[in-house]
Amino acid sequence: MHSTGSLHFVTTAPTVVDALALATAVVDDLVVATARDTHQAIARRTHGLVRRGVGPAARPAEVLHRGIAATVYGAVGLSFRGASLGLARLGEAGVGPALEDGPRGRFVNAAVNGLIGEEIRRERPRLAIEMGVRHDGRDVPLTPAGIARAFPEATGRIVVFLHGLCENEAYWNRHRDRLGSTYGETLAARGWTPVYLRANTGLPLRENGVVLASLMQQLVDAWPGEVARIALVGHSLGGLVVRASSAVVAEGDGPAPWTRLVSDVVTLGTPHLGSWFAVGADHASRTLARAPEVAAFGRIIDRQAPGIHDLIEGLAHDVPPLPHARYRLVSATLTRSARHPLAQAIGDLLVTPRSAVGRDRHGTDLFPGAEVLHLARTDHFGLLNHPDVHTALARWLA
Repeated sequence: MHSTGSLHFVTTAPTVVDALALATAVVDDLVVATARDTHQAIARRTHGLVRRGVGPAARPAEVLHRGIAATVYGAVGLSFRGASLGLARLGEAGVGPALEDGPRGRFVNAAVNGLIGEEIRRERPRLAIEMGVRHDGRDVPLTPAGIARAFPEATGRIVVFLHGLCENEAYWNRHRDRLGSTYGETLAARGWTPVYLRANTGLPLRENGVVLASLMQQLVDAWPGEVARIALVGHSLGGLVVRASSAVVAEGDGPAPWTRLVSDVVTLGTPHLGSWFAVGADHASRTLARAPEVAAFGRIIDRQAPGIHDLIEGLAHDVPPLPHARYRLVSATLTRSARHPLAQAIGDLLVTPRSAVGRDRHGTDLFPGAEVLHLARTDHFGLLNHPDVHTALARWLA
């Protein structure tokens, strides 16, 4: 857009140069800082042992070593910070190709937002993803005209797809070349209109739920024609965001108009009771923090976005299912049987079958009466386009 009273051109879209500025800052903040802190911790321990054996005579060498190390790390860090600042200014001036113009750039942006999304929104807002309806790699304006252009053959039945952590809407196309179709295309042939969303999965789960609830109402209000039925399909973290959006509605004065239209909720590998992988990362960061020599590596793990921290516990009974909607819960395991010890331990590599269906050994059942589908010999991302899910969706959304 043009700034008022000036001919200076400024672009609001992030460019590849913005991404390079972030990468340079991360190198300084993580790589250089981690190397420095680890070096200093090891040096302190080593010099302490030398002092015990040699005494005060070891002091000059220790002071010299610290001075050289501080100078080297300071110079390297200063150069990276300077480069990052210069690149950021070039990005603000619109230098370089738009990051979102190609699938690789969109892939990188989605992954980075998923890892440190809240930090990016705070410190580099140009790179921050905002939840939106997507079509052909771009946001769809939630206006009657914008919706009509994106969905010229809109029907009264909408199926909404929300991806998982560090993903974007393009992940729903995985293995299309092999299977010949996607879930959206399968349902479009049966009278549904597929709508794909993209979200900043690094933001807090419940915050994304608030945004989704608002977006869904805007979508329904702007939809060409009357909406008769809505189905929500979420992969992994996307399923938790879908549930969080219904909790936002439940906390209000009554169900919002859009939730009354929801007939079906389908979750694919969603960690309703938490992800063992996220729990393991949390434990690892706490364990590493106890030893100065490796504490910096623990801080790297602990830097992960709130969206990742939310995967530690999932969503419990304080987020009840919509009472009038049918819930379908899909789990996967690397093994043939869901009862195999390996399946119980790691499930589809990220989520165990018990968490994916909201049932644990202590009697927890988040979705009484829900239909459950187990996919054998399938990993977490195989859930995005699986023949058995195609068949089930056609039946569930008949």
